[in-house]
Amino acid sequence: MTSVVSKVAVIGSGISGAVCASTLAKNGLSVTLFESARGPGGRMSRRREITEDGKELLFDHGAPFFTVNNGDVSRLVDEWESKGVVAEWKDSFGSFDCLSKQFIDIEQDGQRLGKRYVGLPGMNAICKALSNENGVESKFGIGVGKLEWLDDENSWLVMGMDGQNHGSFGGVVASDKNIASSRFKDVTGRPPPLDLSLAPELAMKMQDVPAISCFALMLAFSEPLSSIPVKGFTFKNSEVLSWCHCDSSKPGRSKASELWVLHSTAKYARDVIAQTGLTKPSSAILTKVTEELFQEFKSSELVGSQPVFSKAHRWGSAFPATSIAVEEKCLWDSKKRLAICGDFCVSPDVEGAILSGLAAAAKLLEASSCL
Repeated sequence: MTSVVSKVAVIGSGISGAVCASTLAKNGLSVTLFESARGPGGRMSRRREITEDGKELLFDHGAPFFTVNNGDVSRLVDEWESKGVVAEWKDSFGSFDCLSKQFIDIEQDGQRLGKRYVGLPGMNAICKALSNENGVESKFGIGVGKLEWLDDENSWLVMGMDGQNHGSFGGVVASDKNIASSRFKDVTGRPPPLDLSLAPELAMKMQDVPAISCFALMLAFSEPLSSIPVKGFTFKNSEVLSWCHCDSSKPGRSKASELWVLHSTAKYARDVIAQTGLTKPSSAILTKVTEELFQEFKSSELVGSQPVFSKAHRWGSAFPATSIAVEEKCLWDSKKRLAICGDFCVSPDVEGAILSGLAAAAKLLEASSCL
């Protein structure tokens, strides 16, 4: 007989974990959401920076927007839109060819991709709202150091990075693939919190989930970049830049400064990491990345002025290079009531992460006899 689950620990407050936690709570379970960062969001985080003259700048430096094709996700987004945490980003987008220095394939109002959605007032607003749902206790700034299976109690013990006992739970959802991978040790120097020898079938599938890294460059200009006819575009024929968007053009954003976010190519990020490793990049490395990314942007002849603010950020595992549970949408061990979810299970985008979070919630709800 399946044990009844009443308390669930969700590790990670990116969109997959946040959707899962919210869904579980709405269906009557007690959920504790653990997040090592100061706030929710993951790659949907919002970066707050202060200029030398004291001006506040807010950047969506991860996922710039998301699109929706699945009916279940569409219904969720409609709900978020009705609550004012999501809006459609209606602008022109295209591609820029770095060889000809011309814009190509300019589309109007999302003709090809469909509607583009953004969080209000930032991309992290969605995860913030979900992590504040009734029934969700969110613990930010608390990294999980160890997940221990207690055979005699048929439950999970959650230990913090500092060794603090955060209690036992009938089920666990890991929404961060690094929690059970060697990459965690590469970054932190500590063994991963989840020992997958406890769940051999999941270990086989999690054995190799390669990730694609990316650098983001946040720029602020005192005047609009009037030579750019679109608000978001991909770069063609560049080994350095892959994407660029005007963050301040999104609905609900401050227009006090013109803010742009540039994303590097995977190759560029890979080359930098090959020299520096996965540990936290030094300020010298980030300064060098800032200069190189901006120089490539400037060489496009799209910008003639210097930014009043510039800063680079590294996403060490920005996108999964493979999907490991496309049909199931999450990994699940019914005996230990352990779910692993995220974009790496379905597809490397926000919608894939949402679908995986919903699937993980469904597994826990089934185990709790709530379905």
